[in-house]
Amino acid sequence: MFTHLFFWMFFAVVLFFYSFLYKFSKARTVYLFLVSLFFYYKTSGVFIVLLLFTICSDYCWGKLIYSAKKDSIRKLAVTCSVCINLLLLGYFKYAYFFTESSNEIFGTHFKFFNHFSHFSNTYFSTAFSVDKLILPVGISFFTFQSLSYIIDLYRQKVKPVNNIFEYGFFVCFFPHLVAGPIVKAHEFLYQIHLPYMLLRTEFGLALFWILNGLAKKVMADYVGVNFVDRIFENPNYYSGIEVILGILGYSLQIYADFSGYTDIAIGVALLLGFRLKTNFKSPYKAQSTSEFWQRWHISLSSWLKEYLYIPLGGNRKGSIGSYICIFILCSFFILLSGKAWLFFLLPVLGILFGMLMYLFAGFKKALNTNINLMITMLLGGLWHGSSWMFMIWGGLNGLGLVIHKMWLKISPFKNSANFFIKVLCVLVTLLFISFTRIWFRSDDLETVANLFDRIQNHFGLDLFFRVLTSYKTVLFVMLASYLIHWIPERFKIRYRTVFSESPVPVMGVAVIVAVFLLYQAMSADMQPFIYFQF
Repeated sequence: MFTHLFFWMFFAVVLFFYSFLYKFSKARTVYLFLVSLFFYYKTSGVFIVLLLFTICSDYCWGKLIYSAKKDSIRKLAVTCSVCINLLLLGYFKYAYFFTESSNEIFGTHFKFFNHFSHFSNTYFSTAFSVDKLILPVGISFFTFQSLSYIIDLYRQKVKPVNNIFEYGFFVCFFPHLVAGPIVKAHEFLYQIHLPYMLLRTEFGLALFWILNGLAKKVMADYVGVNFVDRIFENPNYYSGIEVILGILGYSLQIYADFSGYTDIAIGVALLLGFRLKTNFKSPYKAQSTSEFWQRWHISLSSWLKEYLYIPLGGNRKGSIGSYICIFILCSFFILLSGKAWLFFLLPVLGILFGMLMYLFAGFKKALNTNINLMITMLLGGLWHGSSWMFMIWGGLNGLGLVIHKMWLKISPFKNSANFFIKVLCVLVTLLFISFTRIWFRSDDLETVANLFDRIQNHFGLDLFFRVLTSYKTVLFVMLASYLIHWIPERFKIRYRTVFSESPVPVMGVAVIVAVFLLYQAMSADMQPFIYFQF
C-alpha cells in the first residue's frame, strides 16, 4: 500500500489542507478522523460500517464506564464491550472455520451463511458471496486498539475523550489503521490535545523512517518474489540447502515487510505531529527467545502482556481466566483436528494433570509459572488465523520461552560478555525463530513435511557452490540486509542523526535520489503486505 503512488498522492492532499488546520487541535482532529475514514473506505469499501460500529459502540460504553457510580455497572459495561468486540472479531476470523469443523466432527451439513455479506448486498448493492467469509482489512488491529481504551478507562489510566471525533481519530488514524503498530489509549490520547510541534530534526527523522521503510519493503519484495515464494510453493523442486536458505530468507522478508510498513507509519504520523511507539528493535540481534519477543512486533507483544498475560496471573500462578483460556484453546484443538473422540480424551488429560499437581508440588509450581506464557503464545498464534499452522507456530514459540526460562537457571553463559558467545546465541535464536516460521509460512502440514523431507533426505551438499552462483544476486541482498541489520545501534543512531540534521536542500536531493533508485529496483509487482491478512 505505502509503495503505491495513490497513497502518496492522497497524503500530499492531506498535508496540503492540514497545513491550514494544524494549529487548531479540534479542527485537525475532526479533519484527520474524516480523511482516515476515507482512507479505510478506499482500502476496504463497505467494511467501513464495522469500523464505525466499533467506534460508536465503544465510545458509548466508555461514557457509561466513566459515569457509572457503582462498580458493578462499570464491570458490566467493560464486560459487554469486550464481549462485543471479541464476538465481532471472532465472527469474521473464525465463523466459517467453526461451521466447517462442526460439520466434520458431528457429520452435520450446515451451510455457512455470511450475514454481513447479505446485509451489505441488501442495503449497499454489493455482490458478495454469502457462502464465503471475507476478512476486513485491519480488523484485528483496530479492535485491539479500541479494547485498550475501554480497559484503560476501566482501570482509570485515562480519562474519557471529549467527543466521538477524538475517539474515532484515536481508533482509525490512517498511518497505523490497517496493520499497526497497535496504539494503546494511555500512550496516544494525550497527544490529541498537545499543540502541533515538529522540530527540524524530527522532520528529517520522519523522512528517514519513510525512506528506510520503503527500502525495506522493496528488498522484502525482491527476496520474496525471486526466492522465498518459489521454495514454499514447490518445495520438492529444491534441495535442502535451498530450503534452509529460503527459510532464512523468509525471516528476512517478513521482518523487512512488516517493520518497513511500521517505519513508514511512524514517519507519516510524525509529519502530522503524532509520535507512535517503535515496533521493532532489530529483533535478529536477540540472544534469546525472550529477548526476541521484547524486540519483535512490540506493540502486539506488549498489548498481550498488559491486557492478557498479566491479568491471567503472569508468571505467579494460573487463574480462573487461565482455565477459561485453556477451555477455548482445547475447543479450537478439537475443531482443528476434526476428531470427536478428543471430547472425551481432553477431560481425562485434565484430571491427570490435576492429580499430578496435587501429588507433586514441583510440577504444580512449574505449571503455574508457565501456563500463562503458553496460553498467551497459543492465543497469539490463533490471533493470526484458525489454522494448525498458526497454533503450532504459537506453541513452539511458547515452548521456546519456557525452555529459555529453565535454561537461565543452569546456563554457564548467563550475562557473558564474550563476543563469540553472544554471536552464537544470536545465531541459535535466529535459527530457532526461523525454524518456527516454517509453520507460519506453509499453507498446510503437507508442505511442512515436504520441506523437512528436502532437508533430511535431499540436502544436496554437492550443490552448494552451484546454489551460491545461481542465486548470487538474491543471496547477496540477503547477506547485505542481515549485515546492515546487525550494525550496532550506536552507529545507526549516528547516521540517522547525520541525515536528520542535514540542510534541507541536501535532504531533498537525497530523497529524490533514494526514491528514484527504489522504484528502479522494483523489477516485479509489489506483493501484498504479509500482515494485511491478519
